[in-house]
Amino acid sequence: MSPSSLPWSLVVLLASMVSLTPSAGQDRPRARDLGLAPGVFAPGPWNAITDVAGVRVGQVTVREGETIRTGVTAILPHGGNPFRERVPAAVVVGNGFGKLLGVTQLRELGELETPILLTCTLCVWKAADAMVEWLLAQEGMEGVGSINPVVGETNDGGLNDIRARPVRPEHVRQALESAKSGPVEEGSVGAGTGTQAFGWKGGIGTSSRVLPPDLGGYTLGVLVQSNYGGILTMGGAPVGKELGRYAFQRYVGGGGGQGMREEGPAGEGIPDVQGGSIMIVVATDAPLSDRNLERLARRALWGLARTGSSGSNGSGDYVLAFSTAPEVRRGPGDGPRAVRELPNDEMSGLFQAAIEATEEAIYNSLLKATDVTGRGGRTVQALPIPETVEILRRYGAIR
Repeated sequence: MSPSSLPWSLVVLLASMVSLTPSAGQDRPRARDLGLAPGVFAPGPWNAITDVAGVRVGQVTVREGETIRTGVTAILPHGGNPFRERVPAAVVVGNGFGKLLGVTQLRELGELETPILLTCTLCVWKAADAMVEWLLAQEGMEGVGSINPVVGETNDGGLNDIRARPVRPEHVRQALESAKSGPVEEGSVGAGTGTQAFGWKGGIGTSSRVLPPDLGGYTLGVLVQSNYGGILTMGGAPVGKELGRYAFQRYVGGGGGQGMREEGPAGEGIPDVQGGSIMIVVATDAPLSDRNLERLARRALWGLARTGSSGSNGSGDYVLAFSTAPEVRRGPGDGPRAVRELPNDEMSGLFQAAIEATEEAIYNSLLKATDVTGRGGRTVQALPIPETVEILRRYGAIR
């Protein structure tokens, strides 16, 4: 019997007995595999952003030599041409230390006319150019003279030779053309290949929620690219403090924790886990205006806060939210039309869903990530599963 077929309680026990590590290649759990299920609403079948009908995700991981550790993650809102069938969208900025391309037009018009790409900081403009070329080549785009590409990023320069700007047009095309529904690969993949969070390996994570029928039965999904810092909290348990790896640690007398390694020529031993960034993408099939999508996006920041982020000065914390509902889509040149949209009084369930799914997506990004060695031979370790499980149990976050 392989470790992947065992219950996670038994895998944790075996790992503690024989010192298994993520680099040994065993499967790693999602939050729900450990019994960590934030909130009250149930997830969709995949517990992913792709539970929202029509939403597809494509990813390309770029690992070259000993220094390139990056990638591209593409989120497509529906199966049609996103320029011809634009979806209402909104953006909320928690802290604006970032390079989110296309945000001014998105805010002005309240609509998304391209897929959303996530990548590394210095690759934003290359990714945008490649996506524009790809879109212009699509059928029906012959007369188009203006496109607003939306591309987000986090800085993976700790593991990736970011100055090489290694994302190429073929990477972007592959991510866009391979996008599909179903399960989404998480952890050290795509745009999360070289990211880190709370001093551990971060990456791509996703989760979803389905509202009960009496609340509309709508589906909401979240995908994150985690690369930020703070004091890791999981289900209310102070995991970062217990593991001895948290923001401001060197200023408050905290020593090196489990799995610590010396950092820098002075051997300080405590990494700086204050900065970094996160991209959060929220999708829903509820018929929402861009105004209510902005309200919805703001709640995702509350889910981010639950994980221990304080939105530090050097953090780019962005939320993009869009609705896939056919009745609120917009075509270029559309005249006056009747629009059916959810009223304000029916937003509360979606607000709760956004908080829950964001929190769980971030946990999944950490739990599914694996050790990665990159630029300069530096290794960023994955969150240690047995120790984390023990802390969660001790604080009553899981049974």
